[in-house]
Amino acid sequence: MSEKHDTVTCAVLVIGDEILSGRTKDRNIGYIAEYLARVGVEMREARVVPDVEEEIVAALNALRARYDYVFTTGGIGPTHDDITADAVAKAFGVTIDEDPRAMAVMMQRYIPSDLTPARRRMARIPAGADLIDNPVSKAPGFRIGNVIVMAGVPSVMQAMLDHAVQGLRTGTVMLVETLEAGGLPEGRYGVALGEIAAARPDVGIGSYPSFANGKFRNSIVVRGKDAAVVAETKAAVEAMIERLSGDNKPL
Repeated sequence: MSEKHDTVTCAVLVIGDEILSGRTKDRNIGYIAEYLARVGVEMREARVVPDVEEEIVAALNALRARYDYVFTTGGIGPTHDDITADAVAKAFGVTIDEDPRAMAVMMQRYIPSDLTPARRRMARIPAGADLIDNPVSKAPGFRIGNVIVMAGVPSVMQAMLDHAVQGLRTGTVMLVETLEAGGLPEGRYGVALGEIAAARPDVGIGSYPSFANGKFRNSIVVRGKDAAVVAETKAAVEAMIERLSGDNKPL
């Protein structure tokens, strides 16, 4: 009997006109995916939406219905275009107001005279949400339902993520093995690799070309949750690479 492996899924919703315009390059999706994979949460989808309330609400409602968790980044700062908190409140059908807990946290950084109306915007939290610590700049994120709302600045988001994952349900950690096919072209091993994959439906197998120093190289990645099956699949792929590399056919 095969061992049962729990799967917990998530999506990331990146919010911000600056990402879509290309002015700012996203550095959060990859970090979140790798971080969550290590604790047993699999990212299944990532979306980028503009600073438009109806776009945020529609994407958020679609994703939170489909996945166990949704992580959002961006749009919780002090300026007029930071509308994520309002959009999340609208998606959940709750009110939003200045939260005394958030104000108390922000007072650790600001004296009262420095808490301008713009800065006080960062203390507006949807009703019923739990706060997420922000060790860097104090303005908190929050969690409501299965939605975790964090800052867009990578260094701040990363610090918040350490706190955001606490208490989340996690699944079996995905095991990953990477094998180098070297200069062996995909056209040579495509059929054989497909046969290996078809015989092992519980394992994910991907082929990833790269180009460096004037040469193409290929890597084959094996992903799964059963250590024995991953090891057996790795051995099968290694044997395939060895066989095809030594058959003396032109590359």
